[in-house]
Amino acid sequence: GRATKFGIILKGGEALEKAYRVTAVLFDKTGTLTVGKPMVTDIVLTSTIFREDEVVRLAASVEKGSEHPLARAIIERGQRAGTLAEPKNFQAVSGKGVTGEAEGKEVKIGNLTYMKELGVNTDAHQSELERLQGEAKTVVFVVINNQLAALIAMADTLKPDVKEAIDALKKMGKEIVMITGDNQKTADAIGRQIGIDRVFAEVLPQDKAKMVKKLQDEGKQVAMVGDGINDSPALAQANVGIAVGSGTDVAVQTGQVVLVKDDIRDVVTAIQLSGKTIRKVWQNL
Repeated sequence: GRATKFGIILKGGEALEKAYRVTAVLFDKTGTLTVGKPMVTDIVLTSTIFREDEVVRLAASVEKGSEHPLARAIIERGQRAGTLAEPKNFQAVSGKGVTGEAEGKEVKIGNLTYMKELGVNTDAHQSELERLQGEAKTVVFVVINNQLAALIAMADTLKPDVKEAIDALKKMGKEIVMITGDNQKTADAIGRQIGIDRVFAEVLPQDKAKMVKKLQDEGKQVAMVGDGINDSPALAQANVGIAVGSGTDVAVQTGQVVLVKDDIRDVVTAIQLSGKTIRKVWQNL
């Protein structure tokens, strides 16, 4: 009842009994630490064949088939460049990118791993890529008809109280870990911004639960904080799964603790409440 007043829903006594024992808190990045609404910040053309508005329009047309937050950022930017076509032969390559046809052209959009798989040489743009990643931006490559056309950089806004919550958890002696699909350089830059020392980067959605297991194998009691549909296996694997209430229904159902207000500081409150409640139980016994 006390937790509910704070906007924290605890599903049964087990979550309350386990939360105070947590030694490591693992945060999913997108939608949990960040607002989950990335914006396009830079477009760097790598070919003289295509104009910027054409590249953005084609990329956005293909991304219409995707549900990813990065796809939405490209679509929003593309709509300013003209009418978007309906994509054909759309295919999502999990954790790497998308492929499809728009306006009669074959378009592939994705990260560096995807480019390597496609055999696209990006060496000439390495310094540009590193500069953008060092600014905590996520970069995707756009390939049109097998020709590298552009780099598109996007940035997501951190939630306002993230730094405060992380500082409070560190004071409680908890190890803080961030998990993200971003590449290592971008992930490290974000980690530095908010004071997170350990970062698992380039993690494919299906591998998040393995990262929780990895921490548990190190002897840690792990709380996983997540919001997305692909966080559910990780929330279930964790000693305590904490779902951010604005997230998907699946995550909210899987989490043992639900933060209704979408305020990361409530992770601190939930752990403190657990400790105080358990102490009260011992006192009464």
